[in-house]
Amino acid sequence: MIGKCLADLSNLVWGPPMLLLLFGTHLFLTFRLRFIQRHIVRAIKISLERSREGEGDVSHFGALTTALAATIGTGNIVGVATAVAAGGPGAVLWMWLTGVFGIATKYSEALLSVKFRIKTPSGFMAGGPMYVLERGMNQKWLGILFAFFTTVAAFGIGNMVQANSISCLVKETLHISPWITGVLITGLTAVVILGGIKSIAHWCEKLVPFMAIFYVLGCLIILAIGWRTIPVTLVLICKSAFSGQAAVGAFAGVSIREAMRFGIARGLFSNESGLGSAPIVAAAAQTKNPVRQALVSSTGTFWDTVVVCLLTGLVVVNSMEWTKGLNGATLTKEAFADIPIVGPIVLTLGLLTFVYSTILGWSYYGEKAAEYLWGPKAILPYRWAWVGAVMVGAVVSVPVVWAFADVTNALMAIPNLVSLLALNGMIVQDTRRHLVEEINV
Repeated sequence: MIGKCLADLSNLVWGPPMLLLLFGTHLFLTFRLRFIQRHIVRAIKISLERSREGEGDVSHFGALTTALAATIGTGNIVGVATAVAAGGPGAVLWMWLTGVFGIATKYSEALLSVKFRIKTPSGFMAGGPMYVLERGMNQKWLGILFAFFTTVAAFGIGNMVQANSISCLVKETLHISPWITGVLITGLTAVVILGGIKSIAHWCEKLVPFMAIFYVLGCLIILAIGWRTIPVTLVLICKSAFSGQAAVGAFAGVSIREAMRFGIARGLFSNESGLGSAPIVAAAAQTKNPVRQALVSSTGTFWDTVVVCLLTGLVVVNSMEWTKGLNGATLTKEAFADIPIVGPIVLTLGLLTFVYSTILGWSYYGEKAAEYLWGPKAILPYRWAWVGAVMVGAVVSVPVVWAFADVTNALMAIPNLVSLLALNGMIVQDTRRHLVEEINV
């Protein structure tokens, strides 16, 4: 009953108005900023610098890896498979396009969050869309709404979905009880997040580069082995995205709306552009101006969706396992299992590290939102509630968790997208003021 209600609500909030608002914002900001995506190479160079340059709690690299830890998660593996299963191969292209144009949105929300950040009485930085809505738009009630949705959404997208995915995979591959997996992940989570942002950033700086490089190389090896069918796969993805017809088995008749709906929704779930989550940690970065950190933050969407999600999508569609009615972790497992030894190792180790890092990164987002609502006294209780939710997520059913995540993501994104559209003039002004000095260094 709960699952059906959540599924119906998910279909409602992810209807045409939400798709238009999200993708429309991506396109609008892309053109307003004169295709800021063209500076991605310079942005990547800045992101690799670890020098201290202004007020903040962590370096550019620390902020980026923490954001990547939160964004590169189960959405990049299981989420892609879910999108393909529900929307056909065309969902992969819509997910990818959401990432390409979403770079401008990720840039914009980070710029505003750094611009309107504050220093708390304890000496730490605090920022994010809630502060933008309050201090930039004088709409504190919207800031409160965003913070509330964030504290709730964090338990879905950043916690229970992650724990659920890895427990299901471990059960199917190693026949280990979800309870055992849950206890292990819960313990590892508690060790890190109870130390706060510096502890989280410290571990993310070590974990994220390893897991990303390992997974990308693994996918490239799998695709190299099955290279003969890749051209056909690319054509199928492109045709399905715009014809709404997968023309294979049960997918004949899948509408273009479904391809768009699941591609864009899973794209948001994966790269979080427009969601307003990554700017929360961007506000903690040591940076000399908002544009510099905004450029760094924009690379997160590039790596997450333009690279990692695309590779996963190609592996899943190229395997043709999606035509058998499989979904979620099962579809992913079968797609990667087509390549003996290499496939299962890449999938298992990739998902394990992705899941764990996402749980760490999102704990900070939820914590800062809780602090905005209830003050510093809420931080420690929230951390303990977070640890407990990992265990819950490991043992609940998949449909309920995914539907819950979709609903809360949409409710969280709406106030943030409103602020981006309302303050777009300020974003353009600051970009023109600081961008030249950043790209000519």
